[in-house]
Amino acid sequence: MAPYSVMVTGANRGLGLGLVKEFMKNKEIHKIIATARNPNDAKDLKQIQDDRIHLVKLDVTNDESIKNAHAEVKSIVGDKGLTTLLNNAGIWVKYVTKQEPNRADFMKNMDVNAVGVAILTQNLLPLLRQSAARMKGDFSLDRAAILNISATYGSISKNTTGSGPLKGLAYMTSKSALNSLMKTMSIDLSSDGILVANFCPGWMQTDMGGPKAPLTVDQSAAELVSSFAKLNKKHHGGFFSRSLQAIPY
Repeated sequence: MAPYSVMVTGANRGLGLGLVKEFMKNKEIHKIIATARNPNDAKDLKQIQDDRIHLVKLDVTNDESIKNAHAEVKSIVGDKGLTTLLNNAGIWVKYVTKQEPNRADFMKNMDVNAVGVAILTQNLLPLLRQSAARMKGDFSLDRAAILNISATYGSISKNTTGSGPLKGLAYMTSKSALNSLMKTMSIDLSSDGILVANFCPGWMQTDMGGPKAPLTVDQSAAELVSSFAKLNKKHHGGFFSRSLQAIPY
């Protein structure tokens, strides 16, 4: 079994692009929706030759863009609904406690990493419910799922570094908010049969992670997709590493 459709946000580069390529390996997936804020700049994504891939313009900080993307996704998936939403789009704007206050920089992290995820997910819920209603039984990636790329930096109980040398105050706060958001949504959506789970992909060699990171995008994406396929009701509302090890909130 495999999800009929998968939607990956922030798929123009980095982990998002890696996840799209990994999902492509599963020939049972019929629709792979890859979003980018500026599709014209998504050169690597546009070079992929696969009829299952649909490139959709999406800026998670813009409500009109979200509504337009919803309409496009609805036309792509049809009456089968959207099976899996993978909220991957993210940003890291450096911020520390001992600096000049800057609301705009702080809110950039919050808007992309948490608020935008909430609004996008709410808009797509009818399509996710549509998919969930078509299949009875356990929670699974194949029925309906909302998966979110979070970070161990968002774990409150594991925070021992403070802002740290990476200047992560606003980023860490936004990922904690994402974790709380999705834990709450997991409870709200239990009766709909929609699986919700958060994942930390690890430190990767991306524009955000830098060249010194120990993991390649391909390594992380492969482990994540393998873990996604193993999800069931016991994972609903949880926070996990790419290898499906539980991370405390």
